[in-house]
Amino acid sequence: MIKLVIGLLVVALVYVAGTTLEQRIVGVGETAPRFSITADNGKAISRSEFGGKLLVLNFWATWCPPCIQELPSLNEFQDRMRAKGVVVVGISLDKNEQVYKQFLQRAKVSFVTARDPEANISSSYGTFKYPETYVISPDGKVLEKFIGPENWMNPEVLSRIEKHL
Repeated sequence: MIKLVIGLLVVALVYVAGTTLEQRIVGVGETAPRFSITADNGKAISRSEFGGKLLVLNFWATWCPPCIQELPSLNEFQDRMRAKGVVVVGISLDKNEQVYKQFLQRAKVSFVTARDPEANISSSYGTFKYPETYVISPDGKVLEKFIGPENWMNPEVLSRIEKHL
C-alpha cells in the first residue's frame, strides 16, 4: 500500500513539474498575454490601452544585430501607419539602461519604447528569438506573428497588416 501511494505521488510530482516548466508559445489566433509597463516617455502602457487601434508589439534589444537591422523600416512603418490606426510598441530586453537610452537617441526611434530587462513580457509570449513581433487586434487576439527581422515597408508586409484594419 505504501509503495502504491509513493508511486502515485512520484507520478503526480513528475506531472506537475513537467507542466510547470513547459513554456507557452503564443501563436496566431490566440489571445495575447496581458502586460503592463512604463514606457520611456513615462506613460503606463498595456495591451488593452490602445483605444481600438492595432498593436504591433516588437521584442528587440540593442545587442541584437537583426533587431537593429529592422529598426529603420519599423520607424518608417510607424510613421506611415499611425494615421491608419496602428501603434508600434518596442519592448527592449536590454539590461544596461544607459546603453539602451544612448542607442535610442542615436537611432531616433519614433515609436513607443520600453525596457523590460528581466524579459518578463517576452517570456509570457514564449519569445526566444529576437526580433519577434506580434500584431494584436483591439480585442487582444494575435493576428500575425513575425519571427526574425522584417522589412516593414515591404508591400507584402504592409498588405498583411492593412488587411486587419
